[in-house]
Amino acid sequence: MKLVLFDLDHTLLPIDSDYSWGVFTTTIGWTDPIEFNRRNDEFFAHYKAGTLDIHDYVRFATQALRHQSPDSAAAAHAEFMRTVIQPAITRQALALVREHAEAGDQVVIVTATNEFVTRPIAQAFGVTDLIAVELERDNSESGTGWITGEIRGVPSAREGKVTRVEQWLAERKLAWPDVQSTFYTDSINDLKLMEKVNHPVATNPDAQLRALAMQRGWRILELF
Repeated sequence: MKLVLFDLDHTLLPIDSDYSWGVFTTTIGWTDPIEFNRRNDEFFAHYKAGTLDIHDYVRFATQALRHQSPDSAAAAHAEFMRTVIQPAITRQALALVREHAEAGDQVVIVTATNEFVTRPIAQAFGVTDLIAVELERDNSESGTGWITGEIRGVPSAREGKVTRVEQWLAERKLAWPDVQSTFYTDSINDLKLMEKVNHPVATNPDAQLRALAMQRGWRILELF
């Protein structure tokens, strides 16, 4: 199997979908814009520095969502897709994904953003297989069935991306030696997965990843 893994934010998208979703929720009145933007910026700085506590972040990022009904949340996300995400999807990014799919490669998006935000985005790229942060739901006898703010299983962030891809492979009775793997990402946060695959591609790389890619002779792709 030729396995092609894509990070999402700043790799296939020129924006951060999680951050942008947070900003969008303030525009529709779900959160106080001043306080939310302050904390959102703080978490984003931690992400870029590689010091993000993803459990704390997911509790924060889903707080407003948890106070909405599933129907209201779905309607808001559809508007988010229409006004924020679709205009950000570039012809180049779509063409790259389609090129791999048409070549018969198994395409998977692997992102540290949660599944609620990213599932429709993956579908917009024509990608069925999504490895994202999975959200726990209250499925107790008297529960709501809605998200709780906690993460289910291993979060697909940093070294957790390696674990989650290995779980995805194991579900298909595969392991790393059974696949020829490629991974596109912009972020030094994804170094562990970059080191695991056969063909790492630094895509729109941040400064740290660019320097490392040049040092190690990894391919550098300027998609945007």
